[in-house]
Amino acid sequence: MSVVAITSRPARPGRPDRAVPPRPRTAPTLTITLDLGAGALTPGLARLVDLLDELAASGEGLLRPEEHRAARAVLDVRRAAAPPEPPAAAEEPGTVRILTGTRRVRHDGAEVTLTRIEYDLLLFLAEHPRRVFTRRQLLANVWGYEHAVARTVDVHVRRLRAKLGVDTPLVTTVYGVGYRLADEARIVVDGER
Repeated sequence: MSVVAITSRPARPGRPDRAVPPRPRTAPTLTITLDLGAGALTPGLARLVDLLDELAASGEGLLRPEEHRAARAVLDVRRAAAPPEPPAAAEEPGTVRILTGTRRVRHDGAEVTLTRIEYDLLLFLAEHPRRVFTRRQLLANVWGYEHAVARTVDVHVRRLRAKLGVDTPLVTTVYGVGYRLADEARIVVDGER
């Protein structure tokens, strides 16, 4: 069991190179308790510890050094003992893989940076292949509301197409209706990673 406390460290006005020491009980504090008992190392737990490392390295938070070192040591041992991942099967060129566990998208093995809405739009269409959605339906299901300009969907589809390349048929426009996932789209939704 390990407790990690993160305390905000605001910078002094006009002096970004110097941080203000944390004030007791007045600065917001986040305490995270990690169960590092025996068992499979989940990707989420490993990612959390990596993010805590990044916070500590950037100076945005304080970590209790002895507990952080202990957590890091346990995780390093468990990572080393974990069986290696089986090599991924060779995919066809132009395949888009959506990793739902980490909310990442890979195109031909390379990671593609998407905004939250672009990711949600791509995932929604991939989970409902061969179904046509109007702009209002997409606004309701992806954005979570219908009170927006319907052309917002057009802009996000255009950006999604640009990021994944013009040679990757992904989203088809159904003129006068809306959008759907292209029939020839090579897309894989991977819920494990």
